[in-house]
Amino acid sequence: MAGFLSKLAPKGSLVARLKAANAGDWERYIWHGFVRQLGRGTLPEPAFRHYLIQDYLFLIHFSRAYALAVYKADSLEDMRRDGGVMNMLLNNEMSMHVKFCKGWGISEAEMAAMPEDRACTAYTRFVLDAGNAGDVLDLHAALAPCVVGYGEVAERLMADKSTKLKGNPYRAWIETYASKDYRAVAADAVRQLDKLYERRAGPGRLKSLARLFGAATRLEGDFWQMGLDAA
Repeated sequence: MAGFLSKLAPKGSLVARLKAANAGDWERYIWHGFVRQLGRGTLPEPAFRHYLIQDYLFLIHFSRAYALAVYKADSLEDMRRDGGVMNMLLNNEMSMHVKFCKGWGISEAEMAAMPEDRACTAYTRFVLDAGNAGDVLDLHAALAPCVVGYGEVAERLMADKSTKLKGNPYRAWIETYASKDYRAVAADAVRQLDKLYERRAGPGRLKSLARLFGAATRLEGDFWQMGLDAA
């Protein structure tokens, strides 16, 4: 699938430019072995279970990152937007994740008691540090590989001929991130970055944002690898 063109980040958008500046790392993240095996239904179940548990812990810190975005925001409109995302993560996304994991025989108590994998710690603390050390634009640049990337992963899986949905134990996961609802979330993240860049930056800042985006992208790839290493 080399050369796959996603529709999630329009040409000229900041996300498209950040992806282009980190093309190799982005490709390795989006089309990681974990992702390809997930699409074919061949991913070992222990790998997916470990990923699910760590993703629960990740969502807790992701919610904190959006709380930080509310604090860092310089307009009431942005505070409401990021506060809404935080509320959605805490009161909807995590509930859906717990319900999904229950179907895999994993209880919320089990997930809450599990220590964080180093890959989870490295990624989540990087994002929070990016937001604490920088401004709200830095924070959203560090968040974007997750928000936009998951949409692109699902988009590519749905377009790939090797993906098998029938009888695939991971079909529900793929279809969740390929849904119109999630695509709307990813598209909103792309637009928000453009708005922040227009207000708070210029061409001279692109290089530092690309470094942040690239580091977060590599840490996303490590998160997939964490699952494979647990199998």
